[in-house]
Amino acid sequence: MTTPTVAVSPVPNHKLIGYLAILLSLLILYVPVFHDLFVTVWNTDTQSHGPIVLGIGIWFFYFKTRQILEKPHSFKPAPLLGWPLIVFGGCLYLIGYSQSVYIISILSLVFVLCGLICIVFGSKIALKYWFALFFFVFLIPWPASVIDTLTQPMKIAVSYASDHLLYALDYPIARSGVILQIGQYKLLVADACAGLNSLFTLEAIGLLYINVINHQAFWRNVLLAVLIVPISFTSNVLRVCTLALITFHMGDEAGQGFLHNFSGMVLFLTALILIIVIDSLIQKIAEKFKLKSLLSQD
Repeated sequence: MTTPTVAVSPVPNHKLIGYLAILLSLLILYVPVFHDLFVTVWNTDTQSHGPIVLGIGIWFFYFKTRQILEKPHSFKPAPLLGWPLIVFGGCLYLIGYSQSVYIISILSLVFVLCGLICIVFGSKIALKYWFALFFFVFLIPWPASVIDTLTQPMKIAVSYASDHLLYALDYPIARSGVILQIGQYKLLVADACAGLNSLFTLEAIGLLYINVINHQAFWRNVLLAVLIVPISFTSNVLRVCTLALITFHMGDEAGQGFLHNFSGMVLFLTALILIIVIDSLIQKIAEKFKLKSLLSQD
């Protein structure tokens, strides 16, 4: 049995209506899920990265779609693969939403989207969406037990580095576990400052940068992906040091107010700048030493 091939052409009105109907169906299904996440899980410090990742994920999905449609492709719809994925995703959705298990609800979105792409565009085009679909994994709200287990070592490491950095700058600072005392003030290095939320968001931003830039050199992408973890750690240390200095010089109220939230934006901006700088350094080093495995073959 041969699968019909659909050549690239302007989208007919009836197909456009079909695409809008699919989009409306997805909104009806998943807007209640994301609303629940906004008012519950994402409203906490440990999971506050969710809305940021959601916004980036939606933008990247749109970016990838435009990128695919701009190039000539032969669409081969694969309903035999797409419908089982949608049915499986729908079952996951019913279980997850009815039991308020958000891990399953978000996971169902990946299968439903993948199934729809297979039905409309085909399995080959679906493969081009692999990162856009994988990106939604960063939306999954992990259980508190998992977060506590993975967060504690990072908080201790960030506290240790911040303590030694500020001490080297001749500030009166001491550390006990994840508590920093600078002058008369005590600061708790919480999950929001050095936990999974910032690490996940920074990892997501870094992987997004790699995928959008799309270096042809495989090992360069791998190296950048690995370096995102120390970049995230460095950005967290700079944020904690900044908050400690704000508190020390301007008082506890300043450290817990607007400047505290603003430092979070600075954290992500710093990480993105570091990623771009390190990417440029890799390019220069690769050109100097003629490392072909790290040079893009554009």
